[in-house]
Amino acid sequence: MDTGTHVVMGIALGGLATLDPSVTENSATINSVLIATIVGSQIPDIDTVLKLKNNATYIRNHRGVTHSIPAVLLWPLLIIAVVYPFFPEANLLHLWLWTFAAVFLHVFVDIFNAYGTQALRPFSSKWIALGTINTFDPFIFFIHVAGLILWALGADPGYTFAAIYMILIAYYIIRFRMQRKVYRTVKAMIPFTNEIIIAPTLRFHQWRIAAMSDENFFVGRANKNRITIYDKFNRVPMPNTPVLEAAKKDKNLSAFLSFSPVYRWEIDSYDKYYEVRFIDLRYRSNGHYPFVAVVQLDLNLNIIVSYTGWIFSEEKLRKKLDFIPG
Repeated sequence: MDTGTHVVMGIALGGLATLDPSVTENSATINSVLIATIVGSQIPDIDTVLKLKNNATYIRNHRGVTHSIPAVLLWPLLIIAVVYPFFPEANLLHLWLWTFAAVFLHVFVDIFNAYGTQALRPFSSKWIALGTINTFDPFIFFIHVAGLILWALGADPGYTFAAIYMILIAYYIIRFRMQRKVYRTVKAMIPFTNEIIIAPTLRFHQWRIAAMSDENFFVGRANKNRITIYDKFNRVPMPNTPVLEAAKKDKNLSAFLSFSPVYRWEIDSYDKYYEVRFIDLRYRSNGHYPFVAVVQLDLNLNIIVSYTGWIFSEEKLRKKLDFIPG
Protein backbone atom coordinates (compact mmCIF):
# COMPACT_ATOMS: atom_id res chain seq x y z
CA MET A 1 0.00 0.00 0.00
CA ASP A 2 1.01 3.64 -0.24
CA THR A 3 2.63 5.51 2.66
CA GLY A 4 -0.52 7.46 3.57
CA THR A 5 -2.61 4.31 3.90
CA HIS A 6 0.05 2.64 6.05
CA VAL A 7 0.06 5.71 8.33
CA VAL A 8 -3.71 5.73 8.90
CA MET A 9 -3.68 1.95 9.38
CA GLY A 10 -1.02 2.30 12.06
CA ILE A 11 -3.06 4.91 13.94
CA ALA A 12 -6.20 2.80 13.51
CA LEU A 13 -4.45 -0.24 14.95
CA GLY A 14 -3.47 1.84 17.96
CA GLY A 15 -7.14 2.72 18.36
CA LEU A 16 -8.17 -0.92 17.99
CA ALA A 17 -5.68 -1.81 20.73
CA THR A 18 -7.86 0.01 23.24
CA LEU A 19 -10.09 -3.07 23.22
CA ASP A 20 -7.23 -4.89 24.96
CA PRO A 21 -7.63 -4.45 28.75
CA SER A 22 -3.89 -4.88 29.24
CA VAL A 23 -3.29 -1.87 27.00
CA THR A 24 -5.80 0.40 28.72
CA GLU A 25 -4.61 -0.46 32.25
CA ASN A 26 -2.23 2.51 32.23
CA SER A 27 -1.35 5.52 30.09
CA ALA A 28 2.21 4.29 29.52
CA THR A 29 0.97 1.21 27.69
CA ILE A 30 -1.61 3.15 25.68
CA ASN A 31 0.89 5.78 24.54
CA SER A 32 3.70 3.31 23.80
CA VAL A 33 1.37 1.05 21.80
CA LEU A 34 0.09 3.96 19.71
CA ILE A 35 3.63 5.11 18.91
CA ALA A 36 4.77 1.55 18.18
CA THR A 37 1.84 0.73 15.88
CA ILE A 38 2.43 3.91 13.86
CA VAL A 39 6.15 3.16 13.52
CA GLY A 40 5.52 -0.53 12.93
CA SER A 41 3.10 0.24 10.12
CA GLN A 42 5.87 2.17 8.34
CA ILE A 43 9.17 0.51 9.08
CA PRO A 44 9.09 -2.30 6.47
CA ASP A 45 9.19 0.43 3.80
CA ILE A 46 12.48 1.77 5.12
CA ASP A 47 14.04 0.24 2.00
CA THR A 48 12.49 3.12 0.04
CA VAL A 49 15.77 4.95 0.74
CA LEU A 50 17.31 2.67 -1.91
CA LYS A 51 15.77 5.02 -4.47
CA LEU A 52 18.50 7.46 -3.52
CA LYS A 53 21.07 5.02 -4.86
CA ASN A 54 19.52 4.00 -8.18
CA ASN A 55 16.38 2.48 -9.66
CA ALA A 56 17.98 -0.91 -10.24
CA THR A 57 18.82 -1.39 -6.57
CA TYR A 58 15.38 -0.18 -5.54
CA ILE A 59 13.48 -2.42 -7.98
CA ARG A 60 15.50 -5.49 -7.04
CA ASN A 61 15.23 -4.98 -3.27
CA HIS A 62 12.08 -3.00 -2.44
CA ARG A 63 9.63 -5.14 -0.46
CA GLY A 64 12.25 -7.86 -0.33
CA VAL A 65 14.32 -8.43 2.81
CA THR A 66 12.46 -5.77 4.80
CA HIS A 67 9.18 -7.63 4.21
CA SER A 68 10.57 -11.11 4.85
CA ILE A 69 9.77 -13.52 7.68
CA PRO A 70 12.95 -12.67 9.67
CA ALA A 71 12.23 -8.95 9.26
CA VAL A 72 8.64 -9.31 10.51
CA LEU A 73 10.05 -10.95 13.63
CA LEU A 74 12.95 -8.51 14.05
CA TRP A 75 11.22 -5.15 13.44
CA PRO A 76 9.01 -5.32 16.59
CA LEU A 77 12.05 -6.01 18.77
CA LEU A 78 13.94 -3.06 17.32
CA ILE A 79 10.95 -0.73 17.73
CA ILE A 80 10.40 -1.83 21.33
CA ALA A 81 14.10 -1.39 22.10
CA VAL A 82 13.67 2.29 21.20
CA VAL A 83 10.16 2.94 22.57
CA TYR A 84 10.11 0.94 25.83
CA PRO A 85 12.82 2.92 27.69
CA PHE A 86 10.56 5.99 27.45
CA PHE A 87 7.62 4.02 28.91
CA PRO A 88 9.13 1.57 31.44
CA GLU A 89 5.74 1.05 33.12
CA ALA A 90 4.19 -0.26 29.89
CA ASN A 91 3.04 -3.86 29.61
CA LEU A 92 5.94 -5.25 27.60
CA LEU A 93 4.18 -8.36 26.32
CA HIS A 94 1.18 -6.49 24.95
CA LEU A 95 3.41 -3.74 23.57
CA TRP A 96 5.21 -6.45 21.60
CA LEU A 97 1.96 -8.09 20.47
CA TRP A 98 0.51 -4.87 19.01
CA THR A 99 3.82 -3.83 17.48
CA PHE A 100 4.09 -7.22 15.82
CA ALA A 101 0.48 -6.85 14.59
CA ALA A 102 1.35 -3.51 12.96
CA VAL A 103 4.40 -4.89 11.15
CA PHE A 104 2.58 -8.07 10.10
CA LEU A 105 -0.43 -6.08 8.84
CA HIS A 106 1.85 -3.89 6.71
CA VAL A 107 3.39 -6.90 4.97
CA PHE A 108 0.07 -8.72 4.74
CA VAL A 109 -1.80 -5.94 2.95
CA ASP A 110 1.12 -5.39 0.56
CA ILE A 111 0.67 -8.96 -0.68
CA PHE A 112 -2.67 -7.96 -2.21
CA ASN A 113 -1.10 -5.31 -4.49
CA ALA A 114 0.09 -5.99 -8.03
CA TYR A 115 3.66 -5.15 -6.95
CA GLY A 116 3.64 -7.74 -4.16
CA THR A 117 6.36 -8.71 -1.70
CA GLN A 118 8.92 -11.42 -1.09
CA ALA A 119 7.17 -12.26 2.17
CA LEU A 120 8.29 -15.91 2.19
CA ARG A 121 12.01 -15.17 2.23
CA PRO A 122 14.30 -16.88 3.16
CA PHE A 123 12.28 -19.97 2.15
CA SER A 124 11.37 -18.57 -1.26
CA SER A 125 12.38 -15.50 -3.24
CA LYS A 126 9.17 -15.64 -5.29
CA TRP A 127 7.18 -12.42 -5.49
CA ILE A 128 3.74 -12.85 -3.94
CA ALA A 129 1.38 -10.43 -5.66
CA LEU A 130 -2.32 -11.27 -5.53
CA GLY A 131 -3.29 -8.16 -7.48
CA THR A 132 -6.70 -7.57 -5.91
CA ILE A 133 -6.11 -4.19 -4.23
CA ASN A 134 -4.53 -1.13 -5.86
CA THR A 135 -1.44 0.35 -4.18
CA PHE A 136 -3.65 3.29 -3.26
CA ASP A 137 -7.22 2.22 -2.72
CA PRO A 138 -9.53 5.22 -2.10
CA PHE A 139 -12.10 3.17 -0.18
CA ILE A 140 -9.52 1.70 2.22
CA PHE A 141 -7.85 5.06 2.81
CA PHE A 142 -10.98 7.12 3.33
CA ILE A 143 -12.76 4.61 5.55
CA HIS A 144 -9.73 4.84 7.85
CA VAL A 145 -9.87 8.63 7.69
CA ALA A 146 -13.58 8.48 8.55
CA GLY A 147 -12.75 6.31 11.56
CA LEU A 148 -10.09 8.77 12.72
CA ILE A 149 -12.57 11.64 12.42
CA LEU A 150 -15.14 9.73 14.48
CA TRP A 151 -12.45 9.03 17.09
CA ALA A 152 -11.59 12.73 17.23
CA LEU A 153 -15.29 13.52 17.71
CA GLY A 154 -15.48 11.21 20.71
CA ALA A 155 -16.40 7.79 19.32
CA ASP A 156 -14.85 4.77 20.99
CA PRO A 157 -11.76 3.96 18.87
CA GLY A 158 -11.76 0.25 19.66
CA TYR A 159 -15.31 -0.46 18.54
CA THR A 160 -15.07 2.04 15.67
CA PHE A 161 -12.07 0.35 14.09
CA ALA A 162 -13.32 -3.13 14.91
CA ALA A 163 -16.39 -2.31 12.81
CA ILE A 164 -14.25 -0.78 10.07
CA TYR A 165 -12.01 -3.84 9.85
CA MET A 166 -15.02 -6.13 9.61
CA ILE A 167 -16.17 -4.02 6.65
CA LEU A 168 -12.68 -4.22 5.11
CA ILE A 169 -12.58 -8.01 5.42
CA ALA A 170 -15.81 -8.11 3.41
CA TYR A 171 -14.32 -5.59 0.96
CA TYR A 172 -11.24 -7.76 0.36
CA ILE A 173 -13.47 -10.77 -0.27
CA ILE A 174 -15.54 -8.77 -2.76
CA ARG A 175 -12.40 -7.59 -4.58
CA PHE A 176 -11.06 -11.14 -4.77
CA ARG A 177 -14.34 -12.43 -6.21
CA MET A 178 -14.42 -9.58 -8.74
CA GLN A 179 -10.91 -10.43 -9.89
CA ARG A 180 -11.77 -14.12 -10.29
CA LYS A 181 -14.82 -13.20 -12.35
CA VAL A 182 -12.66 -11.07 -14.66
CA TYR A 183 -10.19 -13.97 -14.89
CA ARG A 184 -12.91 -16.40 -15.95
CA THR A 185 -14.21 -13.93 -18.52
CA VAL A 186 -10.74 -13.45 -20.05
CA LYS A 187 -10.17 -17.21 -20.07
CA ALA A 188 -13.44 -17.75 -21.91
CA MET A 189 -12.59 -14.99 -24.38
CA ILE A 190 -9.01 -16.18 -25.01
CA PRO A 191 -9.12 -19.88 -24.04
CA PHE A 192 -5.61 -20.72 -25.23
CA THR A 193 -3.86 -18.41 -22.74
CA ASN A 194 -1.50 -20.13 -20.32
CA GLU A 195 -1.07 -17.18 -17.94
CA ILE A 196 -3.33 -14.23 -17.13
CA ILE A 197 -2.24 -11.32 -14.94
CA ILE A 198 -5.06 -9.12 -13.67
CA ALA A 199 -4.13 -5.96 -11.78
CA PRO A 200 -6.38 -3.39 -10.08
CA THR A 201 -6.61 0.29 -10.90
CA LEU A 202 -7.86 3.32 -8.99
CA ARG A 203 -11.31 2.70 -10.46
CA PHE A 204 -13.36 0.10 -8.61
CA HIS A 205 -14.63 -1.74 -11.71
CA GLN A 206 -11.56 -1.41 -13.94
CA TRP A 207 -8.70 -3.90 -14.11
CA ARG A 208 -5.54 -4.12 -16.20
CA ILE A 209 -5.06 -7.35 -18.14
CA ALA A 210 -1.89 -8.94 -19.49
CA ALA A 211 -2.34 -12.44 -20.90
CA MET A 212 0.09 -14.85 -22.53
CA SER A 213 -0.30 -17.76 -24.86
CA ASP A 214 2.47 -19.78 -26.45
CA GLU A 215 2.46 -17.46 -29.46
CA ASN A 216 1.08 -14.08 -28.33
CA PHE A 217 0.80 -11.42 -25.63
CA PHE A 218 -2.59 -9.76 -25.11
CA VAL A 219 -2.93 -6.45 -23.28
CA GLY A 220 -6.25 -4.94 -22.34
CA ARG A 221 -8.64 -3.75 -19.67
CA ALA A 222 -11.77 -4.99 -17.99
CA ASN A 223 -14.61 -2.66 -17.09
CA LYS A 224 -16.93 -4.72 -14.94
CA ASN A 225 -17.17 -7.85 -17.13
CA ARG A 226 -16.53 -6.16 -20.47
CA ILE A 227 -13.09 -7.05 -21.77
CA THR A 228 -11.29 -4.83 -24.28
CA ILE A 229 -8.03 -6.03 -25.83
CA TYR A 230 -5.96 -3.03 -26.92
CA ASP A 231 -2.75 -4.69 -28.13
CA LYS A 232 -1.66 -8.07 -29.37
CA PHE A 233 2.04 -8.88 -29.78
CA ASN A 234 3.81 -11.89 -31.15
CA ARG A 235 5.61 -13.74 -28.39
CA VAL A 236 9.10 -14.13 -29.81
CA PRO A 237 11.64 -16.16 -27.80
CA MET A 238 14.76 -14.24 -26.87
CA PRO A 239 17.58 -15.22 -29.22
CA ASN A 240 20.96 -16.25 -27.89
CA THR A 241 22.86 -13.40 -29.55
CA PRO A 242 26.07 -11.63 -28.39
CA VAL A 243 24.24 -8.27 -28.19
CA LEU A 244 21.48 -9.59 -25.97
CA GLU A 245 23.82 -11.62 -23.79
CA ALA A 246 26.00 -8.56 -23.23
CA ALA A 247 22.97 -6.40 -22.40
CA LYS A 248 21.66 -8.92 -19.86
CA LYS A 249 24.80 -8.36 -17.78
CA ASP A 250 23.72 -4.78 -17.14
CA LYS A 251 22.43 -4.12 -13.60
CA ASN A 252 19.38 -2.18 -14.76
CA LEU A 253 18.20 -4.84 -17.18
CA SER A 254 18.99 -7.56 -14.68
CA ALA A 255 16.84 -5.82 -12.06
CA PHE A 256 14.00 -5.43 -14.57
CA LEU A 257 14.09 -9.14 -15.45
CA SER A 258 14.11 -10.13 -11.77
CA PHE A 259 10.87 -8.22 -11.24
CA SER A 260 8.82 -8.28 -14.43
CA PRO A 261 6.88 -11.48 -15.25
CA VAL A 262 5.52 -10.39 -18.65
CA TYR A 263 7.42 -8.28 -21.16
CA ARG A 264 8.40 -7.92 -24.79
CA TRP A 265 11.84 -7.03 -26.10
CA GLU A 266 13.33 -5.07 -28.99
CA ILE A 267 16.85 -4.82 -30.41
CA ASP A 268 17.75 -1.91 -32.70
CA SER A 269 21.01 -1.43 -34.53
CA TYR A 270 22.38 2.04 -35.36
CA ASP A 271 25.60 3.29 -36.98
CA LYS A 272 27.56 3.50 -33.74
CA TYR A 273 25.60 1.55 -31.16
CA TYR A 274 22.97 -1.07 -30.39
CA GLU A 275 19.91 -0.46 -28.25
CA VAL A 276 18.14 -3.22 -26.33
CA ARG A 277 14.76 -2.41 -24.83
CA PHE A 278 12.52 -4.49 -22.56
CA ILE A 279 8.93 -3.36 -22.00
CA ASP A 280 6.71 -4.50 -19.13
CA LEU A 281 3.21 -5.18 -20.47
CA ARG A 282 1.33 -4.90 -17.17
CA TYR A 283 1.10 -1.12 -16.93
CA ARG A 284 -0.35 0.13 -20.20
CA SER A 285 -1.56 3.71 -19.75
CA ASN A 286 -3.05 5.89 -22.52
CA GLY A 287 -1.51 3.68 -25.18
CA HIS A 288 1.95 3.83 -23.58
CA TYR A 289 3.97 1.24 -21.65
CA PRO A 290 5.87 3.28 -19.06
CA PHE A 291 7.90 0.64 -17.20
CA VAL A 292 10.97 -0.21 -19.27
CA ALA A 293 14.61 -1.19 -19.22
CA VAL A 294 16.91 0.16 -21.93
CA VAL A 295 20.56 -0.66 -22.57
CA GLN A 296 22.79 0.96 -25.17
CA LEU A 297 26.01 -0.80 -26.21
CA ASP A 298 28.81 0.25 -28.53
CA LEU A 299 29.82 -1.88 -31.51
CA ASN A 300 32.26 -3.78 -29.29
CA LEU A 301 29.35 -4.68 -27.00
CA ASN A 302 30.52 -2.47 -24.14
CA ILE A 303 27.64 -0.92 -22.23
CA ILE A 304 27.42 2.83 -22.87
CA VAL A 305 24.41 3.72 -20.74
CA SER A 306 21.31 2.05 -19.34
CA TYR A 307 18.13 2.84 -17.46
CA THR A 308 15.19 1.10 -15.85
CA GLY A 309 12.10 2.67 -14.36
CA TRP A 310 8.94 4.59 -15.23
CA ILE A 311 9.10 6.79 -18.32
CA PHE A 312 6.02 8.35 -19.90
CA SER A 313 7.52 9.74 -23.11
CA GLU A 314 10.34 8.94 -25.52
CA GLU A 315 11.73 12.44 -25.01
CA LYS A 316 12.13 11.91 -21.29
CA LEU A 317 13.74 8.53 -21.87
CA ARG A 318 16.34 10.10 -24.16
CA LYS A 319 17.11 12.69 -21.51
CA LYS A 320 17.56 9.94 -18.95
CA LEU A 321 19.97 8.18 -21.24
CA ASP A 322 21.78 11.43 -21.99
CA PHE A 323 21.21 10.47 -25.59
CA ILE A 324 23.61 11.73 -28.28
CA PRO A 325 22.43 10.99 -31.84
CA GLY A 326 24.67 8.54 -33.63
